[in-house]
Amino acid sequence: MIGKVVKQCLAFYICLLINAGYVMITYKAATADDAKPIAQLHSLSWQQNYRGILRDEFLNGPVLEDRQIAWENRLKQPAPNQYVAVATLHDKIVGFACVYTNEDPIWGTLLDNLHVHPNQKGQGVGSALIRLAAGWTYRTAPESGFYLWVVAQNTSAQLFYDRLGGINQETASHEFPDGSVTDCYRYVWTDIQVLL
Repeated sequence: MIGKVVKQCLAFYICLLINAGYVMITYKAATADDAKPIAQLHSLSWQQNYRGILRDEFLNGPVLEDRQIAWENRLKQPAPNQYVAVATLHDKIVGFACVYTNEDPIWGTLLDNLHVHPNQKGQGVGSALIRLAAGWTYRTAPESGFYLWVVAQNTSAQLFYDRLGGINQETASHEFPDGSVTDCYRYVWTDIQVLL
């Protein structure tokens, strides 16, 4: 009887939250079935944030196909040190993060991707995803540092990483799938626990 009452109260509470405009975003490990929506979000993010950095003919053309192939490969045959987390809202992916533990002997775990749908930016989704990725890293490789590469022109992402305690360590040129080469900054967290 008590279990039934608790379930009814919980259902009522959830309905109140939804009706009041509060909707819960859920987080989970990605599966192979998530390859297509992750690729769609990844290509949308590149189209909106990398205009003028990547070639227009790539962003207006094969970017989705390129990302689809990349994510199908990553999720159907994941590397042993790979973890991909997704944020979902109404069963649609609105953000994702991908890490590779101990990818670099000096800097540790690489946060290779962190993308959030434009409608969800500023809602804490990116922070939650990076903390989730850092938590997974800490559980699997507690001695590891944590780092990422961010495009030099992506100043909003740099401000986000600054707020999370990241340190702009160095600059290096990186080649993208369309052949574009651009400067990127290596942001590092030598103590991953600051992200937990």
